[in-house]
Amino acid sequence: MSEDLRISTERSELDLALIHDFLSTRSSWAQGISLERVRKSIEHSLCFGGFRGVAQVAFARVITDYATFANLVDVFVLPEYRGYGYGKQVVRAVMEHPSLQGMRRFTLATADAHELYAQYGFTTPQRPATLMEIYVPDIYAVADRR
Repeated sequence: MSEDLRISTERSELDLALIHDFLSTRSSWAQGISLERVRKSIEHSLCFGGFRGVAQVAFARVITDYATFANLVDVFVLPEYRGYGYGKQVVRAVMEHPSLQGMRRFTLATADAHELYAQYGFTTPQRPATLMEIYVPDIYAVADRR
């Protein structure tokens, strides 16, 4: 099962139902997110689908202005396909994508994959005191169930 993934940025190839199911029920960061919110996020991002044959097994999304800033989010490999290097292949594809070169700032948030992302140059913020955020962890449970 260690064959390379075919990685595509074509939105039409993405399995929206699979992405939504993973994010809304199996991720630690987007529990309860609505299908419509996932659809909208994909529509407004540069997305990477990882495929074995015709089946999608991995995903990553980049929020970017294509000039100065990018934020890597929603990276996952389905549990049954983990341990074969597919996460590395997806992140490598993101980092090598021509439209994402020369960014002044490329960010991400991770709870447990620091070693993976460090291989691609990510570090803790050099000046964390300059960063601020508005973080509403239960937004999907509240907003998407109205």
